[in-house]
Amino acid sequence: MTYEVVIGVEVHAQLRTISKMFCGCSTAFGRSPNCQTCPVCLGLPGSLPVVNRAAVEMAARAGLALNCTIGFHNRFARKNYFYPDLPKGYQISQYEAPICEHGWIEIAVGGTAKRVRIRRAHLEEDAGKNLHGAGAGRSLVDLNRAGTPLLEIVTEPDLRSADEVVAYLKGLRDILMYLEVCDGNMEEGSFRCEPNLSLRPTGQQHYGVKVELKNINSFKFVKDAVEYEIKRQTKVLNEGGTVKQETRLWNLDRGETAVMRSKEEAHDYRYFPDPDLVPLKLEREWVDAFRNTLPELPAARARRFVEQYGLPDYDAGVLTADKDVAEYYEASVKLFPHPKTVSNWVMGELTRELNNTGTAVGASPVSPERLAALLNMVETGTVSLKVARDLFPEMYGTGKAPERIVQEKGLIQVSDEGALGRMIDEVLASNPTQVAQFKEGKHQVLGFLVGQVMKVSGGKANPGKVNELLKMKLG
Repeated sequence: MTYEVVIGVEVHAQLRTISKMFCGCSTAFGRSPNCQTCPVCLGLPGSLPVVNRAAVEMAARAGLALNCTIGFHNRFARKNYFYPDLPKGYQISQYEAPICEHGWIEIAVGGTAKRVRIRRAHLEEDAGKNLHGAGAGRSLVDLNRAGTPLLEIVTEPDLRSADEVVAYLKGLRDILMYLEVCDGNMEEGSFRCEPNLSLRPTGQQHYGVKVELKNINSFKFVKDAVEYEIKRQTKVLNEGGTVKQETRLWNLDRGETAVMRSKEEAHDYRYFPDPDLVPLKLEREWVDAFRNTLPELPAARARRFVEQYGLPDYDAGVLTADKDVAEYYEASVKLFPHPKTVSNWVMGELTRELNNTGTAVGASPVSPERLAALLNMVETGTVSLKVARDLFPEMYGTGKAPERIVQEKGLIQVSDEGALGRMIDEVLASNPTQVAQFKEGKHQVLGFLVGQVMKVSGGKANPGKVNELLKMKLG
């Protein structure tokens, strides 16, 4: 029996507000447990929630960027369930009237474009965090995160592989980060994803039983967890078993999913309109103002990079995935108008140093101006490409301008034909065997001779000039 994989994804994106969804408590990450709480987010009797306007604005902007229809009339509902990290015994969410519906984004996997439909995106508050392993068989609860504003984004079951899931998640995260409505930090829980996966016999129309996957905090683990679950469900079905509707946790250490609990249906939560919050009405002019101020989004920017700069699709995709990297690149190209060369250096030398030091591109010690200055020195023959590549880590580590390092170390490239000629004569005299081989037609030894001249010059000789003069002297 062969099966078709059917996957939908739920994403909880934490909105970058200063305060929580319904109170004034801080949303800062990493503070002491339970120090960012108040009667509202603790659910104490008599406390009343007040909607965070900034969260509504961010949700509307995200919905527009995701091609959604914005609900001008939406309301909040109570989602009822009992868990230690939910102090009120219910979560304020949206159910029948969400703020965003019926959107889509484009993804590409293996060179094939695909549209992934977004069923809805709604506002809700986060729960707290259970801390297990506190000793003596205890679990503790930190409610700092309780009440933090989330945008839950739910796709239709349009995805068919782990690679498609990862492509969708990367594309969605890039959009939210471009909008500056979510920082996209998966390790801190700012961008949490829960794939819902089922299998059905190939050709069958109705869906199989779905399993929800949780506890996944990186794109690699998303791919691993989805691929494991596909294999697990395939084995269950092929052995005549039945897949149970349940929530399973990804166990990183064991590389497998494990049962967490049975999966709830919507009616289990007994949704009803929150009596403490009136229906929310958005003015059309207010939403249109956000539509007119949306930034150029990653996909559009990537297409422009291909058209304007003549970059390959791969380069354009890498450079535009992060807004700050894209802006760094464009600033550099304005100063050194050789798009592909700049692309190579940003994706290569710069990215390597940023990754090694855990630094964001906006804090790079090598500014666009200094990168352009270094590349101009290569272009004019002041330094060789090899010297420039050796210089870059020192520029990054010291913050010094390339001109200063070159002067301090005497690294200016030698292009004077007289000086190069004397070096070449010395090399030819020292390597008669290779000279004879070249004259016998073994032209591959030219590379060896060029290397010897570079060695004699301490790497300062202009390689192009060395090649030209060697060929002249060798006839």
